[in-house]
Amino acid sequence: MDDVQEKLRILLDYWIEHNNEHEQEFLEWSDKITALSDEVAQQLREAAAKMSAASAELMKAKQALPESKERH
Repeated sequence: MDDVQEKLRILLDYWIEHNNEHEQEFLEWSDKITALSDEVAQQLREAAAKMSAASAELMKAKQALPESKERH
């Protein structure tokens, strides 16, 4: 079980970081496209907000993950 927990802990860290990178990209593109289309810019901001919310849920999952015996 410790192997599964440790792998999941690593994956959660990766997913959170990956989501944060996408969130920033969405916001950057939102800024770039605003002059061309407010609607598209708003959709990108919404996607960024949802990515942030997903990261928050992943962080909760990480915090709820029991400590493995090796990490004590």
